[in-house]
Amino acid sequence: MEKINLTSQRKAILDIVQHSEDHPTAADIIERLRDKGQHLAYGTVYNSLRYLSDTGLIRELKLGEASSRYDARTDDHHHIICKRCGRVDEVLTETPIQWVKQVEQETSYLIEDSQVVFEGVCAACQAASK
Repeated sequence: MEKINLTSQRKAILDIVQHSEDHPTAADIIERLRDKGQHLAYGTVYNSLRYLSDTGLIRELKLGEASSRYDARTDDHHHIICKRCGRVDEVLTETPIQWVKQVEQETSYLIEDSQVVFEGVCAACQAASK
């Protein structure tokens, strides 16, 4: 097994992702690093995010948006996105096994994990529109 090389820059980026509830984008991470007085080059941040994703320390989420988001939770779970404000939350309900079996039959794939993305309107946006 390859040893994980956590440079000070990677550690700073990992800390930001681990302490974020909102699944930040790379731009969000850069801004939060600057707020802490750390000025890392864009390339360093993007390369570090790729490294942290590749080593399994964080998860890259491609949720149909232009920018990837990053999640410190690496266990199998799903996400829900507010179509109005873009908020992303975690959904911890497991994928029904019968649904997985149906998808396998339909596609002839052997499903190893699943990531479902739900879309809707969050409670704050619902309240704001009333």
